[in-house]
Amino acid sequence: MDLTPATAPVDELRLRRLLGDPGLAWLVERARRRLERGQPLTGPVSLGTPTEDQRASAERLLGRSPGRGRSLTVRLDVVDAVLRRSGISRDGLGAAVIVLTGPVVPLGPAREAEERAWRETYAVIDALADRDPALAAWADRLRGDGLVRRLAGTPAAARELLERVAMALSALPVGEPESLPAFAARALGDAHALDDGSPLATLTLSGVRALTGFSDGTGGEWRRQAWASAGLLRDELSSTVLTLNLRGTPALDWMADQGEPAVLTLRQLSRCPPAASVPMLRLCENPAVLAAAADTHGLRSAPLVCLQGQPSAAALVLLRHLHERGTTLHYHGDFDWGGLRIASVLLRHVPWRPWRFTASDYRDAVRAGIAGPPLTGRPTEAPWDPELSPALGELGVRVEEETILDTLLSDLS
Repeated sequence: MDLTPATAPVDELRLRRLLGDPGLAWLVERARRRLERGQPLTGPVSLGTPTEDQRASAERLLGRSPGRGRSLTVRLDVVDAVLRRSGISRDGLGAAVIVLTGPVVPLGPAREAEERAWRETYAVIDALADRDPALAAWADRLRGDGLVRRLAGTPAAARELLERVAMALSALPVGEPESLPAFAARALGDAHALDDGSPLATLTLSGVRALTGFSDGTGGEWRRQAWASAGLLRDELSSTVLTLNLRGTPALDWMADQGEPAVLTLRQLSRCPPAASVPMLRLCENPAVLAAAADTHGLRSAPLVCLQGQPSAAALVLLRHLHERGTTLHYHGDFDWGGLRIASVLLRHVPWRPWRFTASDYRDAVRAGIAGPPLTGRPTEAPWDPELSPALGELGVRVEEETILDTLLSDLS
């Protein structure tokens, strides 16, 4: 259908007196909608519960009463004929609608163009995923879940938003811990660009989680830890790591002499890291293991560091420091999918060896009858032992650190 403006002259003054009547606005709107959809301007259109003014306007247009039923019905082909016959619009109703309401863009091509624009919007994220395969699944999810459309509204706004997301993610994770506002100022030119609740922060944080493997969650504390997984900190005091009998500062030495756990903040580790090093250090996931070691062995316990779940920025700074000083790290975590993910995140940041954390250890625990509830969640791999993930999938039960405390404590004596 040709939707270009009329080539034959239109008597606009008479047209606006006749078809521009407010009582016929509904009729013009229906005709325009049909033009946008590529439908012919023929057949009836109806208006339910019309006002007397709308009935009177239709009667003036048609030159007769449109009827007294509960609805008002007008045939578009009849209106077209009236306009042509009167000379008001020799090209008929379509030309008249364009004069009254402006050029008509068919919805089919317009929607196709918009969808093409949306597809092109994601090119910058696709390029980022090509460079870092860890972001591939995240990029696919962004394209399909509608989040970008809801946050940005238009393809142009989305393109600008995703370009800034890509700028931020290209600079992550940072080599050394950095405050979130300082990073935002350096990478994006605005210290508040990654403030909570902004579309840029929402999308960038989802990309951070894809980069680091940080688990799902909600709330301010979860967001703080998720940023910290890429080395971005809200402050230097909220990121901590739990230790037992680790020496190297006056405070640590005093706590080790008492056989009591110590909490180190990122601020302390950044300004005064432990000067001493140990040949071998064991790491655990859950505070219950460290607490039991302090209760059972006290100052005789071998040095132990607890991640308390996902490795914090403080934990990563400490473990990198010790690794660079020659310490060999040995890690144990929960035998479940979440435990494997935490261990994999740690392995991407610092090398470690398994501490009773292999497929053989898992099978021994299950055979000993100390398995926990059924596994839940999405399976994942265990790079340190390719047989561990299949073993979990086969036996299908969790083995938490707390259930094998006696075995772990025997290694710390």
